[in-house]
Amino acid sequence: MNPPQDSPDRSHALVRYRWPLVIVALAMMVLLAYVASLWTSKEILTETMDRGGQAGRFAAEKAEEIAGRFLSGNITKTFEAAIPEVFSTGGGNLELATAEKTETFRTHDDKLVLWDSVWLGTTVSEIRVPVTYRYHLRLSEPWQLEVSNQTCIVVAPPIRPSLPPAIHTDRMEKKSEAGWARFNASVQMTELERGITPTLRLYAGDHRHINLVREECRKTVAEFVKTWLLKEEHWRTDRFSAIKVIFSDELETDLVPGETTLRLEMDP
Repeated sequence: MNPPQDSPDRSHALVRYRWPLVIVALAMMVLLAYVASLWTSKEILTETMDRGGQAGRFAAEKAEEIAGRFLSGNITKTFEAAIPEVFSTGGGNLELATAEKTETFRTHDDKLVLWDSVWLGTTVSEIRVPVTYRYHLRLSEPWQLEVSNQTCIVVAPPIRPSLPPAIHTDRMEKKSEAGWARFNASVQMTELERGITPTLRLYAGDHRHINLVREECRKTVAEFVKTWLLKEEHWRTDRFSAIKVIFSDELETDLVPGETTLRLEMDP
């Protein structure tokens, strides 16, 4: 039996509509691909918006956190928390300034005998020695920072002497003079030398010596605070552009400075 063959009409119809069917099939494929791309784009857009929202929320939270650090109620606490990270000498002190001065120590005594009728002469001893005084403040003591416009007002711990002062014995000068009947110059010189260190300790803490280095100490503290502001990215024209340093022992005196200690240098 012979196999069935397509009729001439059916074959003619397939040949006639072959290319329209191909075009329709291609069009369906393009349409499906377009729909798929729209779906994929929607998913990417949704994910991007979600990420963007998270980034925006993070940025807003970060900005709020940074701004909160510089509210009047928070700035002191933030600064004190950052002190160990900014600078420390290892002993909890911030070295402020040094000053060298030549100190003179002099003593003399007269000797009279026979009811003060016979004068045996005067013994005079003198020591001249260069001394280096060093001053610091304790980082562990209370700090107070306030915000006034774009000025950071710092109330720092008091200036303290670093004891004992450094005595430069290699440049020490001594001289003694004894009266015609006096033989105690050596003993007198020994006693004078023994009293140098205790006397210098008193000198170092005297307000007159501290006042000689006070302004230099003020500048050092301002630079110290500036380092912290730079670390926090707040030493700039739109945040803090000036620092005023006051030492706590100045608050009850007439030594409180009126001028700012350090200003941000503006570009010309």
